Amino acid sequence: MKLLRVGTAGAERPALLDQDGTTLRDLSGLVTDVDGALLADSAALERVRAAAASGDLPVVDQDGLRIGAPVARIGKIVCIGLNFHDHARETGAEIPSEPIIFFKAPDTVVGPDDTVLVPRRSVKTDWEVELAVVIGRTARYLDSVEEALDHVGGYAVSHDVSEREFQLERGGQWDKGKNCETFNPLGPWLVTADEVPDPQALAMKLSVNGEVKQDGTTADQIFGVGEVVRYVSQFMTLYPGDVINTGTPAGVALGQPEPKPYLRPGDVVELEIAGLGRQRQELKGA
Repeated sequence: MKLLRVGTAGAERPALLDQDGTTLRDLSGLVTDVDGALLADSAALERVRAAAASGDLPVVDQDGLRIGAPVARIGKIVCIGLNFHDHARETGAEIPSEPIIFFKAPDTVVGPDDTVLVPRRSVKTDWEVELAVVIGRTARYLDSVEEALDHVGGYAVSHDVSEREFQLERGGQWDKGKNCETFNPLGPWLVTADEVPDPQALAMKLSVNGEVKQDGTTADQIFGVGEVVRYVSQFMTLYPGDVINTGTPAGVALGQPEPKPYLRPGDVVELEIAGLGRQRQELKGA
């Protein structure tokens, strides 16, 4: 299933993308929201599947409709740095021996087509298309990749917007360059795990002002989705609705020759992952 949330910011309602790939169906009569509680409730998900198959769910009028982030009340966003071989090479970094973990605050999350704000005094705002993993079952001390994949509720497109000067040149950890307002567009859909049989075979692409910058695949990940979930569960408990951003392929501004083409107000970023949908953001000054 492709689950999503539609409506004005803060007042989104749950919906489903029909099998025709264009029609939206209203789920508000069946579930209160798309969140960790729903993902952890197999009976509720089965009711949604049955209603979707029946074709009886109300159609949503899409005229002027905003699409919000597909998951509500995210507990935490765990991010994996330098997780693609080609991205590590382009930035001159060593291949990590273990996953590099940092965090984004849930309040960085916005809808897939919402405005992204370039922070004040920013000169190095960068783009990163990423596969987001959404946890469906409480995960702690998982023993295997297979067990870890069984705890995944679904997948989504994530844009890990980053300010490289704040991240790398201002001392301390990476978090200053990762947690600026609007720095994690998510969606449009939460695609349930049963529709993504191999998360290591997903094409990823990002363009800026119509020019392709990133064109990669999750097959190039250093640590695959199952290993990332297993590894993270050794250090923290993952709850339904938590999100893991699993890294970005080569092509970010940081890895390009001088003058590096960092983002500016007025730029338009478009990104997509095969089967998971597309995002489009116009940048404005904060």
